[in-house]
Amino acid sequence: MSDLKSKRLILMKGWLFLLAGILAGGLLLYENLSWRNGTLLAVCVWCCCRFYYFMFYVIEHYVESDFKYAGLWNFLKYSLGKKQQPK
Repeated sequence: MSDLKSKRLILMKGWLFLLAGILAGGLLLYENLSWRNGTLLAVCVWCCCRFYYFMFYVIEHYVESDFKYAGLWNFLKYSLGKKQQPK
């Protein structure tokens, strides 16, 4: 499969991810509505977003500027100490 290059499709894909996340979170809260569950869900989403930022921005710009990560698998290999070739 080739890379997605259409700006319009890339934007649509991003908005679909947001919609899917909102629907999933809404359904979780609908099944068991409480302040505790809402807060825990918000903290979960916030922490995952911050970890994603850490993996693909902080590491690349502040820790290892020579390395370019292509995805989660590359980050996992990097964190386990396996060297990857600079691009």
